[in-house]
Amino acid sequence: MTSPLPSSPAASVLDLAPVVPVVVLSDAADAVPLARALVAGGLPAVEVTLRTPGAQDAIRAIAGEVPDAVVGAGTVIAPEQVSACVAAGARFLVSPGWTDALLAAMRASGLPFLPGVSTTSEVVALLERGVCEMKFFPAQAAGGTAYLRSLAGPLPQARFCPTGGIGPEIAPEYLSLPNVGCVGGSWMVPADAVAAGDWDRIERLARAAAGLRDAGGTCR
Repeated sequence: MTSPLPSSPAASVLDLAPVVPVVVLSDAADAVPLARALVAGGLPAVEVTLRTPGAQDAIRAIAGEVPDAVVGAGTVIAPEQVSACVAAGARFLVSPGWTDALLAAMRASGLPFLPGVSTTSEVVALLERGVCEMKFFPAQAAGGTAYLRSLAGPLPQARFCPTGGIGPEIAPEYLSLPNVGCVGGSWMVPADAVAAGDWDRIERLARAAAGLRDAGGTCR
């Protein structure tokens, strides 16, 4: 991440809450009530993935109607997607991986961003380019907490948001690591609850997730 979040008390998405909900929305009409439920439960950062045709509309709706939400775009995989996300009102960007072209586009956007990594070499390459906050993906498949713990010694300046295969049972183990700022997950936005419009259930799940660990820390 290269710049603070606008109008945010935290300088980084990693410091907003212990969990960033990873949201896949088939219907953009669900975006606003879902975001309101997550914010009410204590999870202000909402990552809307660009996996569905309505994702940009969902980002636009949350940005326009849920002022307490910090809405971001996830699964950003092409430079041309960056400008569309900015136009929709995204306040941070997340990619599952990165290239120099994608990194340049995210940096040029002026938004905070989390480029995805899964190897030590990728982490070192990003540190060389001045990026110290990253998404670790797919977290469980790429080595989980043992891998991240091993990186903390030689690369203490790198901080991560692990995402991929993480649920409420294992999230506290990730959050106990010194190089983890937050985790990403979707367990607090189950598809059946979204389909049913059960926003109370989502708020309860969000509140439980928000209590997993107090957020904090800075990019060293």
